Amino acid sequence: MASLTTIFKSDATGAEENDKLVDLFRNRAELKKEFAALRNEKYQLQDRIKHHQGSTARVQQQMEHLENLLLDPEWVHNVVAFYQLRALSEHCRSQLTRFAEQLKQQREQRAQSKLLVAWNEKRKRKTDDIENRIGEHRLALQLLEDRLQSERHKLGTMNAFMKLLRGRSVARGIDETEARIETAQREEHELLEELDAVHRLSPPAQQGLNTETKRSINFMILAFAQHLYLHFEEFDLVHLAKEASEKSVGAINYGGKKDCDVILERLEKKRSGEEGATDLAETLQKRAKLIAEIARFRHDDDTVPVPGTVTTVFAINANGVVERQDGNILGNNYFGIAKVLSR
Repeated sequence: MASLTTIFKSDATGAEENDKLVDLFRNRAELKKEFAALRNEKYQLQDRIKHHQGSTARVQQQMEHLENLLLDPEWVHNVVAFYQLRALSEHCRSQLTRFAEQLKQQREQRAQSKLLVAWNEKRKRKTDDIENRIGEHRLALQLLEDRLQSERHKLGTMNAFMKLLRGRSVARGIDETEARIETAQREEHELLEELDAVHRLSPPAQQGLNTETKRSINFMILAFAQHLYLHFEEFDLVHLAKEASEKSVGAINYGGKKDCDVILERLEKKRSGEEGATDLAETLQKRAKLIAEIARFRHDDDTVPVPGTVTTVFAINANGVVERQDGNILGNNYFGIAKVLSR
């Protein structure tokens, strides 16, 4: 008996030890997975640190380069002129971006408003149709109820002989009228449910602009870009500003202090006279129409014209006279126009 107890006890102990061993291997596998994940995270963090260190080093080099330029009497005025021209480029970019965004929102609101008007008109026509049918049903129902009341009254006032002679016929008529009334009431209830469903309809969701609308938006954006281009074209400021936006400080030499002061004076003059146009909207509309006449597209569903087809800049004076000149604003991506066009 003792030997049997020993055998069963050893079997139970072996099973328990096996379970512990399995759990140990499972825990070891989980730990290896967590360790691998931590190791990958470590490598990712090290890569990010190296990237940030490289960025910091480049910024430090730029700061040291700028400091050396500011300490150099021959370059300090060039630095001021450079950043003023870069600020002009950023100003034009911001103006164009804001104009494009406002124009897109305006057209989207107009399209949505037009869609809502059409939807409301359609819903009103449907509502009027259902209400007219309800009115017709109620009129018919009233006539049936009047007939039922009359037939019941007729049956109630009959004497015994008349009831024997015509009572069954009048009773059948009453049953038929009651059945027709029930049918009419059921149809009216269905019409009321249909009317309620129409009232609970949700307005259509915002839809994207079609190709034609996007093209018209882009023509207006191009027209405004040409407005900026023409305004700052004098003294070659628009080209100098674009160059400053694409190169680093110290890569351009504008000359001595006198030359740089002239650039700053011209910048101030053009910036102060920027808001002088009072008929800008009308001019932009006219310019956009001229651009649309010459614009060509590679595909029927394209919204951005081929840059080579819109290289004519239209200068329109106060008298409406149009002068044409070359200027590939889209192809050369003046004021970052490529990013703000509708696509």
